[in-house]
Amino acid sequence: MTGVLAHGVGERGDLPIPLFYAYAGAFAALVASFLALGLLWADSRFRGDRAGRAVALRWPDRPARVVTLLLAAYTVGWLLVGPAAGNAGPYLVYVLFWVGLVPASLLFGPVWRSLSPFRLLPDRPRRPLPARLGYWPAAVGLLAFTWMELVAPEPAAPLTLLVFCAGYATVQLAGTFVYGHAWLDRGDPFEAYSTLVGHLSPFGRRADGTRVLRNPFDGLDAVAPAPGLVATVCVLLGGTGYDGFSTSPAWVNALQSGPLGRTGLGTLGLLAAVAAVALLYAACLGLAGLIGGARGLAPRFAHALVPIALGYLVAHYFSLFVIEGQRTLILALRLDLEVDQNAVGPATIATVQVLAIVAGHVAGVVAAHDRSVRLLPPARAVAGQIPLFVLMLAYTLGGLTLLFAA
Repeated sequence: MTGVLAHGVGERGDLPIPLFYAYAGAFAALVASFLALGLLWADSRFRGDRAGRAVALRWPDRPARVVTLLLAAYTVGWLLVGPAAGNAGPYLVYVLFWVGLVPASLLFGPVWRSLSPFRLLPDRPRRPLPARLGYWPAAVGLLAFTWMELVAPEPAAPLTLLVFCAGYATVQLAGTFVYGHAWLDRGDPFEAYSTLVGHLSPFGRRADGTRVLRNPFDGLDAVAPAPGLVATVCVLLGGTGYDGFSTSPAWVNALQSGPLGRTGLGTLGLLAAVAAVALLYAACLGLAGLIGGARGLAPRFAHALVPIALGYLVAHYFSLFVIEGQRTLILALRLDLEVDQNAVGPATIATVQVLAIVAGHVAGVVAAHDRSVRLLPPARAVAGQIPLFVLMLAYTLGGLTLLFAA
């Protein structure tokens, strides 16, 4: 298995299976699901009001946030005074925190809401949070982190991470001071990210406080349309897309020889990837609205992109989390152990990557179909979904192609 440098630290393995079979399996799964839904699913079945609010595992919030604050200070300490070689700081940020939020939020709900040290601050808003802000601060914050991880000249350098952490903390402190904890719901990029993934968690809490096991699709249906929601998910999709493309030989050569330099061209490439994802989404939703006789569909179908983004994240980070997660613990705890590079084999990596992308898109098709039969006239509901199916198919084939790009 060959490896490629990626994600600021560590490496990711290539798929050891033929691209044709990955394409064929993905195409068959999407077509079968689309046809089955069109024939058998005439009425909307998912209800976000049944799901309740996504909720993390039951633990005392304040002690958990104090522990998180201590861990953050420990990470900053590594970045400030840790050795140049074997510094645990970058691994704690990129692997344990950034990648670890995905499985933690998927299994247990919006864990960063329960762990965020910023929620130790008093909730005393000076003014109400403007509704027009929506998820836009989160989208900008996630784009900044993705740029640091994939484009910055030295993404693992302590100074790079310290500058980002200082900027992130300053923005969150200022936002909380002005708008209270309402800012953190959507102004903290990592809380917004964790909460979106947490909507697919099987754990929820209803309005009366009852904790329930729920259908993850009901949780997904509870994602409320808001300004910047589409942009936030497109940043996640475009960022992982650029991640895959950035390690292709052609792009690596362009970065090394292009007139704009590695950072300039990389920045344009990342922005282009996010823009391409967003433009394709907008075009397909616009066409779906024309066919279905409805307007303003784009925000209402953004929830269907969440499982797709999750599939991309799992596919791109699975092997990195398993291998480099070991290195993170060894360095951070100063253990006298070796990283087991064979903890997962090529076949396992390939299976997880392909299944994650295909399952994410099938879940997106199901969520989009259920929303379509609710919003579109019955006579146009199936026809109106054709552009959505084309969108899912394009994302799926594009995602699989990028897995092979390295």
